[in-house]
Amino acid sequence: MLLPIEHRIAKEIATKPAQIQATIKLLDNGATVPFIARYRKEATGGLNDGQLRLLETRLQVLRELEKRRAAIISAIEKQNKMTPALREVITNATDKAALEDLYLPFRKKRRTKAQMAFEAGLEPLADRLLNNPGLHPAAEAAKFLKAPFTTEGGDHPGIANSEEALEGARQILIERFSENALLLQKLRSYLHKHGMLTARVTPAQKDNDTKFTDYHHYAEALYKIPSHRVLALLRGEREAVLKLRLTLASEIEYQKSAVILNSCESMIAEQFNIHDRNRPADTWLIETVRSSWRSKIFGHLETEFKQQLSERAETEAIQIFAQNLKALLLAPTAGPRITIGLDPGFRTGVKVAVVDATGKVLSTTTIYPHPPQNDRDTATEILKQLAEQHHVSLIAIGNGTASRETDQLVKDLIKRYPQLKLTALMVSEAGASVYSASELAANELPDLDVSLRGAVSIARRLQDPLAELVKIDPKSIGVGQYQHDVDQKQLAHSLDAIVEDSVNAVGVNVNTASAALLRYVAGLNSKIAHNIITYRDNNGIFTRRSDLLKIPGLGEKTFEQAAGFLRILHGTNPLDASAVHPESYPLVEHILADIKLDVAALIGNHTVLKSIRPEKYITAQFGLPTVKDILNELEKPGRDPRSTFITASFIEGVETIADLHPGMSLEGIVTNVTAFGAFVDIGVHQDGLVHISALADKFVKDPHAIVTVGQVVKVSVLDVDEKRKRIALTMRQNKAL
Repeated sequence: MLLPIEHRIAKEIATKPAQIQATIKLLDNGATVPFIARYRKEATGGLNDGQLRLLETRLQVLRELEKRRAAIISAIEKQNKMTPALREVITNATDKAALEDLYLPFRKKRRTKAQMAFEAGLEPLADRLLNNPGLHPAAEAAKFLKAPFTTEGGDHPGIANSEEALEGARQILIERFSENALLLQKLRSYLHKHGMLTARVTPAQKDNDTKFTDYHHYAEALYKIPSHRVLALLRGEREAVLKLRLTLASEIEYQKSAVILNSCESMIAEQFNIHDRNRPADTWLIETVRSSWRSKIFGHLETEFKQQLSERAETEAIQIFAQNLKALLLAPTAGPRITIGLDPGFRTGVKVAVVDATGKVLSTTTIYPHPPQNDRDTATEILKQLAEQHHVSLIAIGNGTASRETDQLVKDLIKRYPQLKLTALMVSEAGASVYSASELAANELPDLDVSLRGAVSIARRLQDPLAELVKIDPKSIGVGQYQHDVDQKQLAHSLDAIVEDSVNAVGVNVNTASAALLRYVAGLNSKIAHNIITYRDNNGIFTRRSDLLKIPGLGEKTFEQAAGFLRILHGTNPLDASAVHPESYPLVEHILADIKLDVAALIGNHTVLKSIRPEKYITAQFGLPTVKDILNELEKPGRDPRSTFITASFIEGVETIADLHPGMSLEGIVTNVTAFGAFVDIGVHQDGLVHISALADKFVKDPHAIVTVGQVVKVSVLDVDEKRKRIALTMRQNKAL
């Protein structure tokens, strides 16, 4: 018997049904995943945000499945064809494919050949030959000849001869075979284990294609194909370069003229007790089986399997994109320091922006140190003056075109003027151009040219990657794999969830945050975020969290969801700067009364906090997880989960792919992680690839277990292909392997 939804989800994510039930209730009541993960641990048993996101997704899928189940039962009941046995099978179907198989015989169809044969009264002929192969097909068929007639379905030409009667009977059996739910499940299972996906280059593209050459003569077991290969194959088919088809492992080249039944055809014959024993109807029945597979069932299952492969690959690609995005969003922060942002370029120059510790633009200009102008001395002097004038401590260099040359310029500046005490760091500029041309950038920086906005964004990314990257559509950040080939709605939903989880994991200073950042706070949306900004502009900074209830549209429910993630620094209540939720303030006051200290004296007091027994303060409202979280937060209020900023050191003189040679050891920054490995920026304008097999001296199933986007890694060059601009790298210690 099929288990209730909460039991099915509990089994999938290895938790207890009670945890799932409690979480579903919270979700249905409007609670957000970040709020549940952080402030409702007692109810969920401590489920983390990843488990909660999976639960949320599976809940939606299973509820849609139940909705479809109810619709199918209703449709069959309206046809007065429901039986107790059929109802039981439908009720216990575990997936959509099984449900649709069961519904196939009852689905409304266009007027098929089988339907016309049924109207002509040929079903008894089909049944006789199927049940008694000893009958002579032609002789039996002669009994069913019929003159033209008309039915509710339309005009019928009648049955003029035995050949037409036998063909009609065959169409009835083909439809019957193709709608047998048990048979379809068996065939699916067999194909999953023994099916192959093959690809051949189309004749028109045989001599023209270079992009898909690896797949011109390709075959791989269905269950083995990794997501990136599936997406590449499907793209090749969409671009009319490749022709894909499903085959059986035992017959890579499927021949329609085969005399012997293949494995799947044999399964159909076995299901309906069809055997070749030299009886009069055996040959006709065998050919019917062959036709049912080749003209009906195979095409249906081939389409279904390709769709399943596509969906699986898309899901994996989206998961990879989400993991990479999370790593980028939670990249180390340089903090609130005055920063120069450089957006490198050759002909158009290097765009320069100076921002203060809060990201406010102080100055902008353009310098031309590279060809064709080569005005290096003037560029150096301008940077020196800006650094002195604004007391700059950091220089952020975008990692695009001319980045190595710009990096060298800055290194020379630092070496020449050590008294400036500057630190230069390379920053990913992925998506900066998208932000520069966006409406948000126009509103934020209305007086700046589009080209200069990119330099501002680069500087801010170094100060706080999360606060700046939330302004860009996640799909434009460029850390995905075949991101334009996947379901865009599903991709957007997944990436928005990652951004939301990341923002709430860090927390937001409500007095400095942009609307773009605020809208990702649990419970808030774009409208409320803008209302917060408007209220802040009109009334000054917030001094306590309770003031948020004065914001239009921000009621008690929204406040409950958002308050714990909004920080108010230097306000009237020190707790407002922490992740302690206002609903827990009474508990903190209870603790303070016991230890006879005020909150300012308790915050950060490691000795006192470690002496407090959490069990003493457990109540019906506050369980042990909440009490422990509060004490940990009081020890380091508003702690940032992001790590300390580090950057790679690129080797001088290695600036282009031509400067590389096998065996060279380098430092680099991971720019993208895929299912097949990691791309690493080693400072030569072309990222190198560390294949999954070269990531470590051990077997690696998931590259994310070894590297993350933004991580500094040491690599060695394995191979350089200048013509194709491909660099093969390794992170293995034994580089000869």
